[in-house]
Amino acid sequence: MVAPATLRVVRCGGSTLHGARAVFSADSYLLCASGDFVKMYSVATEETLRLMGGHADLVTGIQLNPHNHMQLYSSSVDGSIKLWDFMDGIPIKTFVVGSKLLALYTLARCEDSVFVVIPKHGERDTFQLVSVKLTKAAGQDLEAKELSVVLDGVDASPKRIAFGREGEYVASVKGINLQVYFFKQKQLNRFSVSATKTKSGNNHFTCIACHPTEDCIATGHADGKIRLWRNFYHKKEYTFSTLHWHHDTVMDLAFSMEGTSLLSGGAESVLVLWHNESDCQKDFLPRLGSAIEYISMSSDGALCCTLHTDNRITIINSNLRFSKSIQGLIKSTDVKTGLVVDPRTKALVLNGEPGHLQFYCLQSDQQLFSLDIVQRQYIHQAGLNQADLVKVAFSAQGKWLATVEEREEVTDPELQLKLWFYDEETQSFKLNTRINMPHEDHITDMCFRNMDELEDDSLILVTAGRDCVFKVWVMVEDTDPEAQQSVSWSCDFVGSYHNYQATNCCFSEDGSLLAVSFEETVTVWDSVTWDLKCTFCHPPGKIRNICFGRLTCSKYLIGATDYGFLCCWNLLSCALEWSAHLNVLVLQPDPLSEHIAAVSWLSKESSLFVFKPNEPRPIYIQRNLCKEKIQLAAFVPRDEPEMIGSEKYLWLRRSQLFFLTDTQELMTLSTKSLEERLTPSSKQLAVEESLAVTPFSLLLGKHRRQQSQEDTDLGKLVVHNKHEQDSPAVKELLHTPAHVLPSASFLCPIFINSLLISKENKSAEEVADEVEMESEKTEDDSDEERDVTETEQEDTSPMELLGEMTCKLSKSQEKELRKIRKMDYSWISAF
Repeated sequence: MVAPATLRVVRCGGSTLHGARAVFSADSYLLCASGDFVKMYSVATEETLRLMGGHADLVTGIQLNPHNHMQLYSSSVDGSIKLWDFMDGIPIKTFVVGSKLLALYTLARCEDSVFVVIPKHGERDTFQLVSVKLTKAAGQDLEAKELSVVLDGVDASPKRIAFGREGEYVASVKGINLQVYFFKQKQLNRFSVSATKTKSGNNHFTCIACHPTEDCIATGHADGKIRLWRNFYHKKEYTFSTLHWHHDTVMDLAFSMEGTSLLSGGAESVLVLWHNESDCQKDFLPRLGSAIEYISMSSDGALCCTLHTDNRITIINSNLRFSKSIQGLIKSTDVKTGLVVDPRTKALVLNGEPGHLQFYCLQSDQQLFSLDIVQRQYIHQAGLNQADLVKVAFSAQGKWLATVEEREEVTDPELQLKLWFYDEETQSFKLNTRINMPHEDHITDMCFRNMDELEDDSLILVTAGRDCVFKVWVMVEDTDPEAQQSVSWSCDFVGSYHNYQATNCCFSEDGSLLAVSFEETVTVWDSVTWDLKCTFCHPPGKIRNICFGRLTCSKYLIGATDYGFLCCWNLLSCALEWSAHLNVLVLQPDPLSEHIAAVSWLSKESSLFVFKPNEPRPIYIQRNLCKEKIQLAAFVPRDEPEMIGSEKYLWLRRSQLFFLTDTQELMTLSTKSLEERLTPSSKQLAVEESLAVTPFSLLLGKHRRQQSQEDTDLGKLVVHNKHEQDSPAVKELLHTPAHVLPSASFLCPIFINSLLISKENKSAEEVADEVEMESEKTEDDSDEERDVTETEQEDTSPMELLGEMTCKLSKSQEKELRKIRKMDYSWISAF
């Protein structure tokens, strides 16, 4: 039995990848901050190799250890700096600073200190750049309280501070001011640009970068200009030149490793490469998808990467050619589609890029693919009404996908209902039917009837709208000879109730009943005849969510009102079973069990209630689930049922609950500790079995134990295993250093011969067989004599007189019996 564990709310992915500048390792791994984790990606395969967790809040900066390129520093808002061995994903030391750390910098010349940005004590929105001395004392958790202020009045953004040539100076920008501090001279120079040079005052600094070998500072500005500052050792004789291509804010700058070129990026989604700091020599890499937030260079200058506002990482070659792209969860301002689970891939499906549907893999924290629904060019212009994706629904097996897109107009909305069919050959969805204006007003909900999809006649789609009707759509044969598909969708039935707006709809588990809510009333319809069977209501308040019970609770219908009531109706008695005063925002049933999750919002606090419809008392309650307001939730089926130690967490055994907050953070509930979730299974196995954590010990040790167990079960002596372990050839091969080993052609015959079993080392079974054969030969000569003497002898014991004496066999009979025992009778099992 697994020991009971507490349920934790954890970030499961979807965290912002552009919270801090990414870092290339010396062997071309890419490290970046993701929420309160640090991720390590393979540049070659785009896979997530390591997920390093330990910070209690957002990671704000990562830097390689300049004295050991296999180690990494990370800073967090939780006030700690961690030193990692990122190849193994193991934290080496934790330095507790105490203050919130907003940015992190390292210098090769400073062996035992790093630089961080912290809030200035006692002043609001004022920050300082300080040097933190990292103690070398023994222990893993250490305090780092020795701070020295380097610059005062800096900006909190990490891209607005940069260190110059070999750490000779540090430059910082804020507003319209530039300040440069020289470490050796302990001199501080301040410069400023005019804020009234343009009408809108867009001369404000936005980012800064320093030349790696020369005394040159590049600054980006809100008006799209780039200024190159020189001779800034003097307060009055400084000079600067201007580069201009960006029409909007320059969001980040980065020099190449040699300093011969400068990279810039902004809202245009274009990476600009400036050659020799000249306005005339520049190259472009356009159409990168979204605004560029950060630019990073590898130490050898062969690669660079850009972090984008849509949670994408783009890896680019030195010749400005696209190489790889790592797409995380795209954060939308408003997730109108809700959280939907794809039955095929078990991926979360929700709004992605404008007009697109993103399929997000929860295991890899990456986007599987994006489906263009609107199929129109999106124009980045404020105040422009464009088509947007608002509703999505999958059929039970994922063969059909229904989407609704709308464009808000002043007079009438523009609506389109699209039905997509999954093509097995192309492994993608293809548009089957497009229906213009399926309703006269906005569509509020839609759902498929979850029945066997082998029969296409049973597949039904229902849409509910503000035009006070719900419509039933069915598949019909396409009679158009020019049509590319054999079936299409058309309206089969239109239902209404007292001219009320239809707000929600859902089918029962067996598909026989359809529930449609009309403002304060829930109506139940027969899905075959479309007759109205019964109605339920619980005034006051309109129905916000409805769902049917499942499995043993399929006779219940659950509804939540916007007035703060959760109701359960019995479909057999057509009566209210129970009700609870609860302001439910999210009502989500588990597709694999009877459990239903309800998330409430009260007094700025989100709470989770898990219950079965047949029991009014919740089986699990989690108060203060998270700080943010939960907007959406979804149960995702597990690949394999999880071992749950506590009975009150059994509702998580077959499915996992995910929820999305109003800040676009994807959360989940887990009974595992942080170490269990981050430690690979192979290492957990090694630790549990007290083995050395080496691939060879895991492979060879596990194989030997398994082989030994099999041999023991068969009653055999494992002579060859012992022989292998005692073989000097094997020991010499494994323990001799590689650089002094002879050639493989010399070692191979010795190694093969050592694996052969010599005739002197015979197994116990072979020896027993030989002894038995020799005894049989000697017995054949004296069988006749012994048979005569044995038959003449009589035993007159009392047991024999009572008839309880077991008959003794002669030697010849025993010999025959032994032969019979050795015969193979396995052929009898075939009859």
